[in-house]
Amino acid sequence: MSSHDNPQQRDERHRQRMQRKKAVIDASIAKADAERGVLLVLTGNGKGKSSSAFGMAVRALGHGMQVGVAQFIKGRSDTGEEGFLRRQSGLVWHVLGEGFTWETQNRERDIETAQRGWAIVREMLRDASVGLVILDELTYPLKYGWLDLDTVLADLRARPAMQHVVITGRGAPETLIEAADTVTELRDVKHAFRAGVKAQTGVDL
Repeated sequence: MSSHDNPQQRDERHRQRMQRKKAVIDASIAKADAERGVLLVLTGNGKGKSSSAFGMAVRALGHGMQVGVAQFIKGRSDTGEEGFLRRQSGLVWHVLGEGFTWETQNRERDIETAQRGWAIVREMLRDASVGLVILDELTYPLKYGWLDLDTVLADLRARPAMQHVVITGRGAPETLIEAADTVTELRDVKHAFRAGVKAQTGVDL
């Protein structure tokens, strides 16, 4: 930009840039014309994976969709998301875990709990009336071998054509990432917990 430009010239250049940008975006939108259920994976060691998924639950409910939530690993039921979303019509919430694996310290029980939980999930994945299924912390039962990855992927592939699924958790297996339509990796840059700040209502719970 020349120092001799007047405001009208700057405004005109800006308008031309935005026109070019709009043309590119409009072309991309026009090209993406397929409509089907998508598989989303939210992974990485950063905070906010479950919160993002529950935000999608609110979005889906706002459009009148039916939503199913299955929480693996987390055994507590006092989170703000659950307290709010359980009160909404159109949503079913299953707490399938008994806590983190270092709390149960019983591998056999963890396997049994995960497999009982997957039987519940399979029913949601067969129900075409459920538009969005959230599988919170599913990556852990896969990572620890409590659930068979091939079985999980087969059930995901066999779901109704318009059903969306969101999977959260650290360390998503590469095969799951390959099967997904959208993958977001959240990165941990800084966390209050490491400075001695405990998990707090409204922010962490």
